[in-house]
Amino acid sequence: MNLLRIALTLGVFAVTTASLGAAPMPNFVVVLADDLGYGDLACYGHRRIKTPNLDRLAKEGLRLTSCYAGHPNCSPSRTALMTGRTPYRVGVYNWIPMLSPMHVGKDEITIATLLRKHGYTTCHTGKWHLNGRFNLPGQPQPSDHGFDHWFSTQNNALPNHHNPDNFVRNGKEVGRIEGYSAHIVVDEAINWLKDGRDKSKPFFLFVCFHEPHEPIASDPKYTRLYPSKDPSLSAHHGNITQMDDAFGRLDRALAELGLRDHTFLFFTSDNGPAITSIHPHGSAGPLRGKKGHLYEGGIRVPGIVRWPGHTKPGSVSDEPVSGVDLLPTLCAITGIDVPKDRAIDGASFLPVLEGKSIERKTPLYWQFLYASSRPKVALRDGDWKILAHLDVAEPERGADIRDEDMKAIKTAKPVSFELYNLANDIGETKDLAEENPQKLQELATKLQKMHAEVSKEGPVWPAWVWPRVESKRIIWPPYRKRTKK
Repeated sequence: MNLLRIALTLGVFAVTTASLGAAPMPNFVVVLADDLGYGDLACYGHRRIKTPNLDRLAKEGLRLTSCYAGHPNCSPSRTALMTGRTPYRVGVYNWIPMLSPMHVGKDEITIATLLRKHGYTTCHTGKWHLNGRFNLPGQPQPSDHGFDHWFSTQNNALPNHHNPDNFVRNGKEVGRIEGYSAHIVVDEAINWLKDGRDKSKPFFLFVCFHEPHEPIASDPKYTRLYPSKDPSLSAHHGNITQMDDAFGRLDRALAELGLRDHTFLFFTSDNGPAITSIHPHGSAGPLRGKKGHLYEGGIRVPGIVRWPGHTKPGSVSDEPVSGVDLLPTLCAITGIDVPKDRAIDGASFLPVLEGKSIERKTPLYWQFLYASSRPKVALRDGDWKILAHLDVAEPERGADIRDEDMKAIKTAKPVSFELYNLANDIGETKDLAEENPQKLQELATKLQKMHAEVSKEGPVWPAWVWPRVESKRIIWPPYRKRTKK
């Protein structure tokens, strides 16, 4: 009887596997905004900014209200998204300036690498920011991390979003391009979808907007939507609508090409709003903090998923989902094995599409020695979130890699804990550490263990200091100095 049951089970498994194998693999489109805050979209509560295309996406798919970036800062967050790993494991400790030794190493495995090895054609357009020696020898380029086609900038579009001149296409500098960055990035994506890809294969398209990161430049047709005595407000709000309009063009292209119904699309942001003295208009909604903080405002971001036939239109989930979860999720969808020779911190969020909880082996975790707020380490477990300071002196601001900073990354210990229940206090207004000593101790133990493990794994880069002479100028390939005109 047992043998019969086993035979029947194997037979069912074989039929199911054959059926799955006969079905075409879905396409994947991941769209990443830059410095877009939790409260910056109309569908996340902004009362003035117009984002009709992303609002429509939310109505057609699943809106995540506890979606997290893997880090509160640009390069580390993108590292988490691409590798499924907490970025300090990889050695990306801060944003990466041009010529920095810091980069995502050649031995790291990205989503694009996995998908390309399993029959996908791949494309990156927009902001890269995963190496310092961009388009120079000595560090991996987008093609080395799995992208067949790439049209990228190292960091920001320069001199700003209007008529940028620093894009590189497959290793060749493009020169000045007329137009605004969001539409330029989408133009390349659409052209690749129409004429550049191998249409016999499923595809992975990674679209990385520069908006609304500084230096902002917005088409007047968008700034006119937000009349204000403060031109920076008109520019910022218009910049988000500019991005939304470009996204709408990409989404319509997917539909026109007959790709929409068989494409998993994920839209999110790399961190919270910058809210600088020049552009203080980004919104974290009800959250505490902003970009660079480990409070929710620095790491909780918009997140929208649409996968026709799998996501219920207009649905909402408050289940915590993070950038580190993307790689395991796409692996679960395609049947590709998650890398087993390294720590993967994320978990598949496919259960969320069915209204279920994610089973995590590793709690959601963030670490940032250069955080703008005093807490430098944070961990979320269920509804509870614990933050800790580190027993080291505050490092200087900036992206320097210094010997003393590397020592601090390796030897610092979490101290002075804060504890919040996010189910009751999304704004992290009441520290519950004294009221809940048992929960505090439980989470402090998890945090200390995770911090020690991650800090031990991260590589040590050579000491390097960002040039501070002529700070208004930026060294850029081919090593020309960009000056104000």
